[in-house]
Amino acid sequence: MLFPVAKALLGHYRKHPLQIFLVWLGLTLGVSLLVGVLAINHHAKNSYSEGEKLFSNPFPNRIRSIQENIPIPQAFYINLRRAGYIDCIPVQTLHLETTDDIDISLVGIDPVALMQISAKNLTGNNDMLALIRPPFPVLVSEPLASYFGITDGDYIERQNQSSIGPVIVDKNNHLSGARLFSDIALTKMLSHKAGFDILLCGEMSDNKKERLERMLPRGLQLETHKESGLTALTKAFHTNLLAMGMLSFVVGLFIFYQAMSLSFIQRQPLVGTLRQIGVSTKELMLAMGIEVSLWAIIGWISGNFFGLLLANQLMPTVSNSLYSLYNADVDLLIRWSWNWSYQSLWMAILGCVLACGWPLYRLLSIEPIRLTARLSLARFAGKEFGVQAIVAGVFCVAAYLVNLLPHSHENGFILIGFLMISVGLFTPFIIWKFFDWLSYRLPSAKARWFFSDSSASLSYRGVAAMAFMLALASNIGVETMVGSFRATTNNWLEQRLAADIYIEPSKASASRISYWLKKQPEVESVWRQWKIDYQTEYGNLEILSTGTTLDEKKALTMKVAIPEYWYSLHHKRNLLISESMALKWDLKPGDYLDLPAPMGDNWQISGVYYDYGNPYNQLLLSHQTWLKVFGGQGQTGIGIVLRDKDKRTELIGRVLKQYRLSADQVNDNNNIQDQAMKVFDRTFIVTGTLGNLTLVIAVLGLFFATLVGEISRQKQTALLRCLGLSGKELILLGGLQLLTIGLFTILIALPLGLVLAQLLIDIVMKYSFGWTMEVNYFPQEYLMTFGWTLLALTVAGAATVWRITRRQAIVSLRESL
Repeated sequence: MLFPVAKALLGHYRKHPLQIFLVWLGLTLGVSLLVGVLAINHHAKNSYSEGEKLFSNPFPNRIRSIQENIPIPQAFYINLRRAGYIDCIPVQTLHLETTDDIDISLVGIDPVALMQISAKNLTGNNDMLALIRPPFPVLVSEPLASYFGITDGDYIERQNQSSIGPVIVDKNNHLSGARLFSDIALTKMLSHKAGFDILLCGEMSDNKKERLERMLPRGLQLETHKESGLTALTKAFHTNLLAMGMLSFVVGLFIFYQAMSLSFIQRQPLVGTLRQIGVSTKELMLAMGIEVSLWAIIGWISGNFFGLLLANQLMPTVSNSLYSLYNADVDLLIRWSWNWSYQSLWMAILGCVLACGWPLYRLLSIEPIRLTARLSLARFAGKEFGVQAIVAGVFCVAAYLVNLLPHSHENGFILIGFLMISVGLFTPFIIWKFFDWLSYRLPSAKARWFFSDSSASLSYRGVAAMAFMLALASNIGVETMVGSFRATTNNWLEQRLAADIYIEPSKASASRISYWLKKQPEVESVWRQWKIDYQTEYGNLEILSTGTTLDEKKALTMKVAIPEYWYSLHHKRNLLISESMALKWDLKPGDYLDLPAPMGDNWQISGVYYDYGNPYNQLLLSHQTWLKVFGGQGQTGIGIVLRDKDKRTELIGRVLKQYRLSADQVNDNNNIQDQAMKVFDRTFIVTGTLGNLTLVIAVLGLFFATLVGEISRQKQTALLRCLGLSGKELILLGGLQLLTIGLFTILIALPLGLVLAQLLIDIVMKYSFGWTMEVNYFPQEYLMTFGWTLLALTVAGAATVWRITRRQAIVSLRESL
């Protein structure tokens, strides 16, 4: 009996083909967005583990300069090879930007030295030897070449209208990530920098390593790389991305639920007849289980296909964000993987069970005689909304209990999840109650009918309205959080970058450059700052110095401080700490801090300052105190405040020429801030894209729920037309009905979105990045979002009724009977 029963049930879709599309669309959209996020996260994490490998040969030891932007002398590398360290190779990296705003890294190496080290593991020696011959081609990985659509001999266009190439595509899978490799001579020509950025060295014995450390000149250090720390650093980024993907999946699932629920309701007479002729409940459950399983498999396959397309579309933006935030190198091309596809399969199955469980139980629990008598077709939705409200109350209590627990990144997301679920479940109940109340209180008969019909329509629109509210609230919350973060970062940069020009000289030339700058007529003041990385039991600590000028005081954005904190900093045993350090170590102004030598004990904290550019521990000493403790160690920087801002370009040119500095050692304040905000905007493109896609899915859910519902209410629409209502009036009422539901949904979504933004800032961002900030509101952006969503809903509501009114009223009435 199972096959004929299943065939009879599936025959429903022959009569209602639109529902096939609706069911497929809801599940596919949800799975697609989830798959896109899972694929991106999995691909990025794999890239982290491969990112430190050079031509499939790991170099666990590396020699680098303690001070940034100070190159390793070429003479030292020559002496190193003469001393027997032939397994070390020089590397110079140049960061480029293509015409498509994609960041790529050009890594300059010594191909001959690399071939000597990796002779056993390295194939394709002809490609390596070709790198040392003019015009100095670049070696590109196959995934990157496929992404750019280039082949051997092509050129890669840069944003500055120049190009690099010709390209040699690596066919031996030595390369990974958005990296190109060339002879180091090419990177030197493009960057005009002497020396090397880093020396990579292979495995060596402890004795050989100790001898190497004794050979290192002052300013260089030997590091042993064991495992990339990118996984820990990027955990918050990937968690936030996964949360957006899960929300999109849930919203898509609402569309699937709505379609399946309507499908089960429309099949009530058929199910009643089958049960009356002897089909058991078990057989019906098995038959419908087969149907749901088929939908799960179809949705999973199509979701994987479109999700992979979406992931590859978003990957360049994600790669830019990871590179800008953490200097992480990630491949731009994602290929299908069973690892993330397996997770999406289980999520699709779980989603189908959750979405179809209650409608199926409701269908099979109704008596067969009521099903065939069509008494349950116009079911009363208020009872179910009341049950949802009770469940929502339980989630509210759960959210309150989670809020009492110690705050953390994970607890923040759980709290937000419980809050959104509870308000989402409340939404149909609140709207239904209010519409029902208006249907008895308004004086106009048309108005009472309008709200009574709107209340009844929630039986098939309620879940879609809930999904729309959640999508809109999350969009407002993320929009507020990102906007607040951007405004705060911009204000902080304007205050922190108080100097007009910043120079990073060597320690030997810093004093001479400062003395020369003070004599220049356009210079108002010159600052000096020292910096050193200091190892403590709590991890790495960055220590900076500051002078006594008023401009340097204004450059600090203080969060909280003791009275006269600036005087205490410069005349007592006091220091300032960054906000992230204060949060991690649970410190506040007035506390005393004990640090290992040479710092010592009994340092009083004068204040806590904001530092959005550094999630690690950082403290600030007065210039004189810093010199007493550390002497001439560390690295130094110079800040220049100008009297005439228009002469900055002229002064930069004179400094570069006078002291033969490289261009990246002298930075214009305007360029720094513009670049920082550009990086910021690119970082949050992915979040905004996922939020907008989720909102579009929610609007589609309301549209399709209304479309299918109006087809089910064809008899009612035909009766209204027979009673004298024109087609235009019905179309207007249809649009106004969905517009009214949208307006009431917005009234719920707006406060929820603002609360969501507050929680994201106060809990999630605080414990993810160690930062806090004030919440900013953006009414104009909210109104724009509300405007286009309400317009879309109005058009959707009118379009569904317009399809019904195109036919003659008597024909529609006869077909509906």
